[in-house]
Amino acid sequence: MASSTHKQQQHLPNLYGATAAPPPTPSGQPNHHLVTSSATADALSKLLHRLPPTLSLPTHRSAPSTASPRTVSFSDPNLKDLLLSSGSKVGFFQLTSHDVSSQLANSAETESLSLFELPKEQKESCFPKNWPLGFDADEEEGGDEKGESFCLDATCSTELTNLSLSSLREFTRALEKLGLKIIDTLANAVGFENPIGEDPTRFCSLMRILEGLHGDDKPSGGFYPYVIGLQYQIRCRQYSLLSESGWVSVSPEVDSIMVTLGDIAQVWSNGKLRKVRGRPVAACLDDGNNSRHVSMSLLLTLPMDSQVAPLLTKVIADDENDGDDEIRDDEIGTEGKKEERLFRSFSFEDYAWRVYHECLLFKDPLDRYRI
Repeated sequence: MASSTHKQQQHLPNLYGATAAPPPTPSGQPNHHLVTSSATADALSKLLHRLPPTLSLPTHRSAPSTASPRTVSFSDPNLKDLLLSSGSKVGFFQLTSHDVSSQLANSAETESLSLFELPKEQKESCFPKNWPLGFDADEEEGGDEKGESFCLDATCSTELTNLSLSSLREFTRALEKLGLKIIDTLANAVGFENPIGEDPTRFCSLMRILEGLHGDDKPSGGFYPYVIGLQYQIRCRQYSLLSESGWVSVSPEVDSIMVTLGDIAQVWSNGKLRKVRGRPVAACLDDGNNSRHVSMSLLLTLPMDSQVAPLLTKVIADDENDGDDEIRDDEIGTEGKKEERLFRSFSFEDYAWRVYHECLLFKDPLDRYRI
């Protein structure tokens, strides 16, 4: 990556404190995303780095399998069991009977659409790029614009004075509140202590807004790691998810919230929860009038200075301990049983930079941290 590009790619500021130094570029780290003989890997790596980013790896995918997302009602008395079942088997579900109103979601979409109506110069000046926050215009080879997107913090802060984002801000906060409840319930169901709790410095919220005219996202790269993602289903629309079993096509119910578990949730659970890589990719709407829509995804993620590691409670039954209070680093005790640690601890900052800037379509980025 050129040095000028690296200087522009700043890192996510701690929304509740000072900003740390920018993360390291992947070029200084071992290249683990190509698995083949060393000579072939080196040759292929050099070839891919010479190609433009849009040509490095295919962006079009074979037709995904179709699946009906599991329905989970937030008012169900068996909510904990339903979340655990969905999370451990598929890594995603649609949430119904929640507190986020359809009126608020529609108002937030209207305000989001108004952002794309702004002149490009104003988008860039009022939403400066401060990775991963800010305005982004994805361009194809030759300079043609492929799509635009915004990534905002939980307050949807902006330097605009003539455009209200009050509904979008309220919508973001509502999804954040709901997401924190889901994380707490999941943690309780799996059996580890919720690492976020009520401390706002232990998590960050990102609202990713993508113009939905052509429904083209970047599923093979450019995604940001998260704990869980929430996407309100305003109208009947199909999504593609990159699950651990491959690409899956789902059509959530209108007014439900599509919830996906991310890679951080999988590490926290020591592999008990499955994950979705990246955000759901919205299919192009065929409504006959080429109307414009946006995809609004709330990602609950971590501050840059976080360390990611399995979080199961270290407890060993007295009769198994035999007076030895020490537990090996690769073991985790839960409910009196020893369990091998499946992931090494790693820096969220390094991991976030890698999955955002490297093309990892054919390899799980968590593989390098598996034990």
